[in-house]
Amino acid sequence: MRYRLFGRTGRAVSALGFGCMRLPTIDGRPGSPALDEPEATAMLRLAIDSGVNYIDTAYTYHGEQSELFLSRALAGGYRERVLLATKCPVWMVRRTRDFRGFLEEQLRRLGTGHLDVYLFHGLNQRRWEGVLELGLLEEAEKALREGLIGHLGFSFHDRLSVFRKIVDGYGSWAVALVQYNYMDVERQAGGEGVRYAASRGVAVAVMEPLLGGCLASPPPEVRRIFEEYGVNRTPADLALQWLWEQPEVSVVLSGMSTRRQVEENLASADRAGQDPLASRERELIERIRETLESKRQVPCTDCGYCLPCPSGVNIPGMFELLNYAAMYDGLRSARLRYDRFFTAQERADRCTGCGECEEKCPQGIPVSEWMPRIHALLAGADPSPSPSRSTDPAGKRHMY
Repeated sequence: MRYRLFGRTGRAVSALGFGCMRLPTIDGRPGSPALDEPEATAMLRLAIDSGVNYIDTAYTYHGEQSELFLSRALAGGYRERVLLATKCPVWMVRRTRDFRGFLEEQLRRLGTGHLDVYLFHGLNQRRWEGVLELGLLEEAEKALREGLIGHLGFSFHDRLSVFRKIVDGYGSWAVALVQYNYMDVERQAGGEGVRYAASRGVAVAVMEPLLGGCLASPPPEVRRIFEEYGVNRTPADLALQWLWEQPEVSVVLSGMSTRRQVEENLASADRAGQDPLASRERELIERIRETLESKRQVPCTDCGYCLPCPSGVNIPGMFELLNYAAMYDGLRSARLRYDRFFTAQERADRCTGCGECEEKCPQGIPVSEWMPRIHALLAGADPSPSPSRSTDPAGKRHMY
């Protein structure tokens, strides 16, 4: 196992971290609370015995069962061998004192007296404002002084400008957890955000390095490109090594669901930062990007000019899910994300068709025509015909 500097903390962290959001389940449903605990325990301990020392979970993972599972899986001395990270569900924090309530509950669930890393979960502009208004940073600092938390950080889903604001909004962040992979170099925090955080001493942890498995098991047209290039890597190893070549990345979290995935990722991590990509492999990544981007349905750049929506719809988020479903043949996963990661008010069916966003959109996207269609698709109903106006200047055919 290779180890990397964990930001300003001075600690060494394994290049590969274990994310506990996609553990194996008895019923085969991703994220289900019906964990296959014997298999999940064997996988986790295999990773730790092989040198992984960063374990990441959250209050809500696996129907609130992930933390409880870890308390049992890390027994027998395993807890002392890892940096244990979990997340405060900030959208559930209504009053200042709720922060302490959740923290103490999570400590009990995890069967530990302290957390090595505690993250504000899924910060965006609105949630960051809530953290400040409720004084949650002050509450976190109390817990730091008491030794209940070792390091404070946040996970993030919003635009780069918001990411910069959050990084600069608190001088003692230890870690930022961001979605980053070779397809997301300019989305959310992106490569610029990764470098920005690292330049300020904030350790960068990466989630979704394989886009929920989409880059490890790509659609057929991408597999054909792999065959054409004949590279001596798996798609997963290509994506992981691309990340580990970047010194700003401290740890790459993988949500592994099978023992084989653990074994393959461990083998990749043994070469982290030591196995540079060849020029032909970089060309391959560019071809993959071009191929997948050609399947994008809506040219939303996540600029945020359409926000705030008077009805509360997360317009860029809705387009991101639509594009994800089309680009990666990932409709099932997009539906899960729609259900789990967006509140009822943020979803596409809240759109009233007022048109306010369309007046602001630099891309001229007919938002009010797309929203009911997106909801029909992601809520599981049969998709309706495409909007009457093309969202692409070239007038490409829409798949959904």
